[in-house]
Amino acid sequence: MKRLAVFIALALLAVVVWRVAYRPATPADVFLGYVEGEILYIGPYETERVANLAVSAGAQVKKGDPLFTMSTTLLDRARDEASARIAQLEAQVENVQAAMNRPEQIAVLQAGLERAEAALKLSRADYDRQRKLYAEGHVAKAALDRAEMARTRDEASVKEARRQVEASRMASRSQEIEAAEANLKQARAQLDAMNLRIKRQSVLAPAEGVVQDVFFRPGEIVNAGQPVVALLPPENRKVRFYVSEPELPKISLGERMRVTCDGCADDLFGRVSYIASRQEYTPPVIFSDKERAKLVFKAEARLEGAARALPLGMPVAVRPAPEPTGTAQ
Repeated sequence: MKRLAVFIALALLAVVVWRVAYRPATPADVFLGYVEGEILYIGPYETERVANLAVSAGAQVKKGDPLFTMSTTLLDRARDEASARIAQLEAQVENVQAAMNRPEQIAVLQAGLERAEAALKLSRADYDRQRKLYAEGHVAKAALDRAEMARTRDEASVKEARRQVEASRMASRSQEIEAAEANLKQARAQLDAMNLRIKRQSVLAPAEGVVQDVFFRPGEIVNAGQPVVALLPPENRKVRFYVSEPELPKISLGERMRVTCDGCADDLFGRVSYIASRQEYTPPVIFSDKERAKLVFKAEARLEGAARALPLGMPVAVRPAPEPTGTAQ
């Protein structure tokens, strides 16, 4: 039995060695890799609770389609407060403007001016009379002083009343009205900002693509910027492959590459969009026929046309392809 077991083990080892030694080698101009994607992770602008989810994993969306909506209960209340403040400030501005131009108020101030002018006329006449009587020695100096003080007082009253009338006839008192209008402008800006915040709670697709995953459900709280939906636009699909140092001169940025895989169509292409500037060791998992410890350069090619439908992780082979007829190289 021991001899039989040893014989079977040796036979299996021989088969494995034969398969490794005689399996076909990969052509030198063929580079092996796999399909990757630059996924867009889309989250809310503010921390809130998910109110509605409009997509599911695997859904195809267009740019501008709704993805999810966050709760806006607190923002709605803040917007109502901002609207009420605007109404209050609008009434305040109207009241200030009307008060500056009300005809009844101007008439009252004008009557006050006329009364002050009449009192001044009387005090001036009394001062002139007291001055003559004092010169003739009929009144004391105190009477003249009182008459002079009365005249000075009435002159000041006339100046004050005249300025009040002039101010009331101005189109507006710039300082008061400008301050009220500035407050109103600020309140309107706050309302616009609040409306924008509410609008941004309904998150739309930034590009066409396929929903790769959904991380939260309605009712769950999501932090600002935390992904709710993972979206992969078709133009973000690419092939990552590795090129050995001797083969590196065979490819260049912008070069057209043919992409092949098991069971795939023959007309799949991409263009080299990235070539690493430094070498690295062969990854532990690479789709090659032989694994050899060697230095390679990582490269990427953006998929075009029908190749954008390849699933992520698909093993592929990449090789240079000629440009279409009539296209400049």
